[in-house]
Amino acid sequence: MTPILAFDIETVPDVDGIRRVHDVPSQVGDEDVLAWYRNYRRAATGGEFPPLYLHRVVAVGCVLRDSAALTVWSLGELSDPEPELIRRFFDGIERYTPQLVSWNGGAFDLPVLQYRALMHGVGAARYWDWGDDDRDFRFNNYLARFHTRHLDLMDVLAMYQPRAYAGLDAMARLAGFPGKLGVGGSAVAASVASGRLADVRNYCECDVMNTYLLYLRFRLMRGEMDAAEYARELAVVRERIAGSNAPHWRTFLDAWDRAGDREERPGVGACPAA
Repeated sequence: MTPILAFDIETVPDVDGIRRVHDVPSQVGDEDVLAWYRNYRRAATGGEFPPLYLHRVVAVGCVLRDSAALTVWSLGELSDPEPELIRRFFDGIERYTPQLVSWNGGAFDLPVLQYRALMHGVGAARYWDWGDDDRDFRFNNYLARFHTRHLDLMDVLAMYQPRAYAGLDAMARLAGFPGKLGVGGSAVAASVASGRLADVRNYCECDVMNTYLLYLRFRLMRGEMDAAEYARELAVVRERIAGSNAPHWRTFLDAWDRAGDREERPGVGACPAA
């Protein structure tokens, strides 16, 4: 089977990058730089979200499914710098030529990884192949929006219409999966700043597992697997998670069980009749 690699990243504002781009003196502290930049962005755009090239990658969560096993993990070690995380991601593509799966990866995760790989000089020859080295990539590569070697589930399900986009948390919960658990995307920067990078990595792993579960449901919907195959794959996921003693996976399983219980009893959680 073609290996399947679902992935998700977590980022924080790149303070050093902000300094370089905007000529902020080095003696200005990080918090003051960020406060100034938030005001700058609000004045320029009405929001505080940095452009993608000013996001520093702090975690890359992966689910790899091949013929041998299903593995879920965060790339690198807690102490690894950003270039090492990015190198490991693209090295995985070089090694496996996997089917990439993401939720909003085409609009966020991959552009961020591409910009940061360029900044750090990280090689990614297989990923950037448009068909020059492999003829098959001429017709199906990682870079073209409407090719499927990278499947951005959010983009595909919305028929490439941004106004139809759905969030990962909502769709996972609607499909009977746990949804987002842990620190939450808006708290990633504060968690990293307070030394809780491990919590951010756990949160990222839960997100990518939700993505993988939605991909299995997508394959069932498309007829790529029948109900029995789908049930077997869900069992593989549960067995893999249950084999871990990590608290975030116990929480994930508990939330999944509660979600399944709500599906069996659809009246639970409904608004009372007026």
